[in-house]
Amino acid sequence: MKEYPMRKLISAFKVSLDLKFQGPGDYADWVPAWSEDYDLGDSIDACVLGGAMYRGYEGYWSAMRTNPAAPSPMTGTVATADELKWAERIPDLPHYVLTRAMTESQWPNTRFLNDIDRITELKQQAGKNIYLMGGGAMFRRLMAEGLVDELRLIVYPIAAGGTNDLFTHDASRQPFRLLNAKRLDDGLMRLDYAVAR
Repeated sequence: MKEYPMRKLISAFKVSLDLKFQGPGDYADWVPAWSEDYDLGDSIDACVLGGAMYRGYEGYWSAMRTNPAAPSPMTGTVATADELKWAERIPDLPHYVLTRAMTESQWPNTRFLNDIDRITELKQQAGKNIYLMGGGAMFRRLMAEGLVDELRLIVYPIAAGGTNDLFTHDASRQPFRLLNAKRLDDGLMRLDYAVAR
């Protein structure tokens, strides 16, 4: 196999101040919109996520594309302009789903990976960076394997409570290096970190 410069795997979450990616109801109800607000833009050309997240994810964005003026069944709100832009882009991006259970998808650019080693191979292929969308268990697993290169957070000024921690209490110690900090509207903060090796 031809050697290429290693692609970065960039994970991004909208989290509460107590670093929950979901609240007690297994949904981040403090997040009003799910647009890509991490400045990933054209720096990525693929997405990775776990099978537990993929079905709902594909349905959410497909429904938005089909009827953009309808309230989302998940949030009860109509899509924002930024969500609609993302909804138009993502079906064309290759999606790689780490799962042993799923084999079918509505989106033709979706591929199913049955082994974590396939993520390493994906990073070694030619291309731009890869967006690790989640979910939380997938993020923690790939962090533990040393595969995540950057973590981008949008922090909401709310303590969500519950048990959906981005990092579990038994996680190994991991240093990060701050790349960017930006204050956003409504008291939000954007924090970008490199995973220190």
